[in-house]
Amino acid sequence: MIARLFAVSFASLGLALAAFAQSTSVRTEAEYAVIMDYESGEVLFSKDGDVPMIPASMTKIMTAYVVFDRLRRGEISLTDQFTTSENAWRKGGFASGGSTMGLAPGDQPTVEELLRGVIILSGNDACIVLAEGLSGSEEAFAEDMTALAAELGLETATFKNATGLDEPGHRMSAVDLAHLAKLSIEEFPELYALYAETSYEWRGISQPNRNPLLGRMDGADGLKTGHLSVSGYGLTASAERDGQRRIVVVNGLDSIAQRAQESERLMRLAFTAFETRTIVPEAVILPELDVWLGQSRTVAVSLAEPMKITAHKRALEGAKTEIVLEGPLEAPITTDEVVGNLVVTIEGRDPVIAQIVADESVARLGFFGRAIEGLSLMISGGES
Repeated sequence: MIARLFAVSFASLGLALAAFAQSTSVRTEAEYAVIMDYESGEVLFSKDGDVPMIPASMTKIMTAYVVFDRLRRGEISLTDQFTTSENAWRKGGFASGGSTMGLAPGDQPTVEELLRGVIILSGNDACIVLAEGLSGSEEAFAEDMTALAAELGLETATFKNATGLDEPGHRMSAVDLAHLAKLSIEEFPELYALYAETSYEWRGISQPNRNPLLGRMDGADGLKTGHLSVSGYGLTASAERDGQRRIVVVNGLDSIAQRAQESERLMRLAFTAFETRTIVPEAVILPELDVWLGQSRTVAVSLAEPMKITAHKRALEGAKTEIVLEGPLEAPITTDEVVGNLVVTIEGRDPVIAQIVADESVARLGFFGRAIEGLSLMISGGES
């Protein structure tokens, strides 16, 4: 059983931190929205962020990730060529009326060209050509997408195609999209650079990247828009400023203009309304903990290493800290031994947990000392 022994306010620990933003601290017209801190992966704000939704063309972040993964494994190269089938042309070419790279039957673009078609142009035809070339069919590729997403811990992701066109059961949450964006950035930095390209030309036709933040907001460098009549307008975006990166996901907006305005507003808030503080062990004064059957009745403790907390600047101070133990501390205890956790409980998000260690050793009482300790416990009625 876990014993919660202390509840200590931030003020008594000397931490000048505000509590995490509650749901009223950030407002958005988006049906689904997430703000994530890239470094920690912490969700700073969520509006139905865990609810599986129709991701539309934001699906293509996963399509590209599968290709990135095959490149990393050496199964394909950027110069490999795949042939455009009639199926890819009919379902994803200009005649389809959807987003397209403009491929024609028999075209043999390279993997690198197809990736640009997927990432920059949101080409449905490029997605299908890659899917057929890598897995034999789009259906099989969608199964591969779902399997890889499960390996990555994206629990809400189920894919029925490579394009994001609406199909029953094709779903993914905004939080999982944000995590996928984080993985794309940290695992494939060179390939991720494709997301920052503002246009791409194929067969003499140049099309722009639809990401409204590129060239409009400092530090914005990816990722992907999405739109279907059943899902509304969405965007998964990332930007970096002063060494910090944030990821924003929105979906369910009413227009291209609203998507541009709302995603820019939320990305600005992601940097201006939230702040990351590093708490070093020297700045935290923790109470001494009781020790059972030790030659000393208490032991001094401290944080094992610095901890980072990202908090909303305007939020009311409501966070609390506790030292959490898995039971009474019993001697012997050695210096730097992990004895428990410091848990920061913040409304609206998972607790922040940091290990605490003993600052000194505590030897165990001898036989007679333990006997006296046990007798004292019996006399006191079992209370300590």
